[in-house]
Amino acid sequence: MIRVAMLSKWHVHAKDYLKQALHIPDIEVTLVWDENKDRGEAWAREIGVPFEPDLNKALTEHPVDAVVIDTPTNMHKEVILTAAKHKKHIFTEKVLSFDINDCEEIFKAVEENHVQLMVSLPRLTENYYLYAQQALDEGLLGRLTSVRCRFAHNGAVPTNENPNGWLPSHFFDAERCGGGAFIDLGAHPIYLSNRLAGPAKAVTARLTTNLNSYQVDDNAVAIVEFQSGALGMLETSFVSSGSPFQLELYGTEGTVMIEDNQMKIQSNKLKEKGWITPTNIPEPLPMPMEQWIDAIKNQTYPTITNEDVFQLTQINQAAALSHQQNRRVTISSLNES
Repeated sequence: MIRVAMLSKWHVHAKDYLKQALHIPDIEVTLVWDENKDRGEAWAREIGVPFEPDLNKALTEHPVDAVVIDTPTNMHKEVILTAAKHKKHIFTEKVLSFDINDCEEIFKAVEENHVQLMVSLPRLTENYYLYAQQALDEGLLGRLTSVRCRFAHNGAVPTNENPNGWLPSHFFDAERCGGGAFIDLGAHPIYLSNRLAGPAKAVTARLTTNLNSYQVDDNAVAIVEFQSGALGMLETSFVSSGSPFQLELYGTEGTVMIEDNQMKIQSNKLKEKGWITPTNIPEPLPMPMEQWIDAIKNQTYPTITNEDVFQLTQINQAAALSHQQNRRVTISSLNES
């Protein structure tokens, strides 16, 4: 049995990860720590486990083998490095950190302390991504020329019940979050496009604020130039009602279009002409938390890798710099800084 401490309920997904943990037979949730004492105590009472206000004591004086981290993003590095130092396996919400240098420091600490790190990038396990990757790998699209991915919701749209939208107000705190819609919801288009198109060359982004006075973006678009020559159009928003998830791949020999869970393809490489609905859809992979537990127990290799995590931070860092300085940012310039 792997004894897990829940570290903070700050992120909106914390409750989801608790639910996942409670449904995995190999996990026992044994403790709550939170940077907000009142919130942490209430959550611990709800779960029926002790609350520990001191992070170091939580990791040294309680029965804990692993941690699930849902702190503010600006606390990720400190909390993850502390957990790694105490030999605790780590599952954390995206993004890992605000810049690639911190990613490297975290990876080094994880490796030196022989613990398993998993960052939750769940759409890399979904059947629609796996089908898009399969079609690309089988040559049905020829050479990939463009990727477009959009993921948006109305979390910042004011209503009578929620004048600032249904997202918690702390999701618009620039210091704690490091950004708004793009760094949070935009993570999904980023890591999906990175997987499909390969290493990035440059980023041009616009991260804008539409409906609120917050100092973070609620509507964003980034153009990514990939080393392969393909272009990526990554779109996200906190102010879009009814926007479906969309993933589109365009190539010299065909196109894949995915909207929510509906998939279609047309390809010069197929006997059927025009749009068809594919039937050879791969089965979804285990969710990130399941892969993390399997890696801890059986020393398996998760399909979500450090490279996925690093490239996610890389695009976020470049996009933020592009918007701030109103220019195209090359990935090589980040690596040199």
